[in-house]
Amino acid sequence: MGVQRNRGGMHALALAAATALLGLGASAALAGDMKPLTVVELFTSQGCSSCPPANANLIEISKRPGVLALSFGVTYWDRLGWKDIFAKPEYTDRQVNYEKPLGRDGPFTPQVVVNGRADVVGNRISEIDDLIAEQGKVATPSLDLTKRKLTIGEGDVPGGKADIWFVTYDERTVNVPVNRGENTGRTLPHKNVVHSLTKVGSWNGRAETIDVPAATPGLRTAILIQAPNGGPILAAVTQ
Repeated sequence: MGVQRNRGGMHALALAAATALLGLGASAALAGDMKPLTVVELFTSQGCSSCPPANANLIEISKRPGVLALSFGVTYWDRLGWKDIFAKPEYTDRQVNYEKPLGRDGPFTPQVVVNGRADVVGNRISEIDDLIAEQGKVATPSLDLTKRKLTIGEGDVPGGKADIWFVTYDERTVNVPVNRGENTGRTLPHKNVVHSLTKVGSWNGRAETIDVPAATPGLRTAILIQAPNGGPILAAVTQ
């Protein structure tokens, strides 16, 4: 009888352990990807004849583990007869803010910026690969994104303050028929298209937890911690 009671106790312990593991698994499923990431941003336009190869390159790069690939549609080619259906002025502003720190005279497409630190023409994938290898991953400060809470670890921040950007993007491949402009008659595939870019706060190097907007159904969420005015990206997380 004593052995039977012991077995029962062991079964109870095993059940409790399994329940705890399930709870941990559920929490992990809700948390953001805590692994260091390389952030690859493509600035593109459906009205630019040089951009389709860059879109294809971003689609390929987005499949790689450890890479957060984001496609930003810019507005300045809309004047050629086709209005990019994904472009927004704030994405154009983001690209313009990069140009001075990167040593450029002005924005161009297709432009790929890696970790906010260096750029290359986006239709040459070998050069993108070289830049990704050179820039590595961003991982300071540590980030944890769970539901609507972002926890930022303590760390160094250039200039004493960094911006916190909330990004939503569509990880599906979307095909867009273009009826006018330089790409007339072509159907252009897009992936990881950014749908919103919102500054939700600032970080001063101290550990803190802040509320972030709710996730948009059908879209993924990313957080970028970035030095102001087109500075380097310090950390990123996606959910």
